[in-house]
Amino acid sequence: QVQLVESGGGLVQPGGSLRLSCAASGSISIYAMDWYRQAPGKQRELVATITDTGRTGYADSVKGRFTISRDNAKNTVYLQMSSLKFEDTAVYYCNKDSIPPWGWGQGTQVTVSS
Repeated sequence: QVQLVESGGGLVQPGGSLRLSCAASGSISIYAMDWYRQAPGKQRELVATITDTGRTGYADSVKGRFTISRDNAKNTVYLQMSSLKFEDTAVYYCNKDSIPPWGWGQGTQVTVSS
C-alpha cells in the first residue's frame, strides 16, 4: 500500500503563495493524481488533477491561481498556490485519481488569514 505524506502548508496572508508537496512511498508514474481540500464543516472537494501524461484540470474556484505538477522520478506531486483567499483555508490532501484510493495521508493545513 502506497503511503502519502503532504507538506508545505502554513499560515499566509491573503494574496500570498504557498507550494504544497505530496510524497508517495511508491511509484506514481502510471496514475493520474489529485489534490483535494477539506474545510471545517465541509466535504472534501477536488481541487486539481494531473494525468500520467501531464494534462491538468482545476476546480473553477482555483483556476488561474493554482498549478498542479508532478515529478515522477521523485514520486511527488506539487500544488503551487498563489493569490490565496480566505476561502482557500482547509486541510489539503493528495491521492491517486482512481478507485480505490490509497490510504489518505494526514494532510497539510493551509490557513489564509490577515
